[in-house]
Amino acid sequence: MATGTDPTTTDDPGGARRGVRSPARAAIAVAHLRTDRWWLAPAVTAAGLFAFIVYSTWRAFANADYYAAPYVSPFYSPCLAENCLDMRAGPNFPLFGDWWGLSPALLILIFPLGFRLTCYYYRKAYYRGFWLSPPACAVAEPHQRYTGETRLPLLLQNIHRYFFYAALPVAVILTYDTVLAFRDEHYEWGHMGLGTVVMLVNIVLIWLYTISCHSCRHIIGGRLKHFSAHPVRYRLWGWVGKLNERHMLLAWTSLISVALADLYVYLLATGVFDDPKLF
Repeated sequence: MATGTDPTTTDDPGGARRGVRSPARAAIAVAHLRTDRWWLAPAVTAAGLFAFIVYSTWRAFANADYYAAPYVSPFYSPCLAENCLDMRAGPNFPLFGDWWGLSPALLILIFPLGFRLTCYYYRKAYYRGFWLSPPACAVAEPHQRYTGETRLPLLLQNIHRYFFYAALPVAVILTYDTVLAFRDEHYEWGHMGLGTVVMLVNIVLIWLYTISCHSCRHIIGGRLKHFSAHPVRYRLWGWVGKLNERHMLLAWTSLISVALADLYVYLLATGVFDDPKLF
C-alpha cells in the first residue's frame, strides 16, 4: 500500500496534485512562508526584458535610421539583403538579393537573439519573470506539474550550442564594424568620436558575454578526462570559468550596450545631435 510520500502513488491517482499541493507536503495553509520582497527580482527582470523586446522589435521592423557614417547599428549588421542603405562602414552581403522586401534586421537578429533566448541565464530569468516557474526560491510555481524542457516549445532550448556557433561570426562582423568606426564621415582613418567609444564598449561586452557562455566553457574543457594532458585547454577552461561566474552581469550589460549602440546610431541618423569628436 502506498504511503503518500510520492505524489504519483495511489494517494494521488490522477497525478494532478504536485509541488506544494501534493500529499507529501507539510500541512501548511499558505503557499510559502517568505516575508521579504521575493517578487521584486522577477518583476524587475520581466520589466527589463520586456522593455528590450519592445525596443528591439520596433527597431527591427523600422527599416530606417540604422546608419550614420561611419557607424552602423548592431541590429542591422551584416546586411544580407539589397534593400540596405549605403553601409560602407560595415560589410554588406546581399545573399537574399532584391526579393527580400522586409527589414534586413529580421535576417540577422534571429541569431544573436536565439543565442540569448536559449542562454542558461536568460532561461532562468524569463522562467521566473514571465512563466513563474518558479517565481523565486521557496515559492511554488502556479502550474500543476513541471515538465521542464522535455516538450515543445521549451524543447528548442537544447539547440543553444548551435546558436552559439551562429553568434560567433556575428560578433566577428560587429568587431569589424567597430574597427571601421575609427574612420570619420569621409571614411578617413584617424577619427575617434563618442560613437567610436560606444561601439567599442559594446563589442567588448558582447565578446565577454559570448565567451563566458556555458556552451563555450563546455566546448573548451568538456569531456576531458585528464586536464594534465591538455594544459592549454585547461588554462582556457579556467579563464572562461572565471568569466562564467559573472555571466549574469555580462548578460545584462551586453544587452543594455547593444540597445544603446543602436539608439546612438538612430539619434545620429535622425539628426538629433552630431557625433562629438574626441580627436
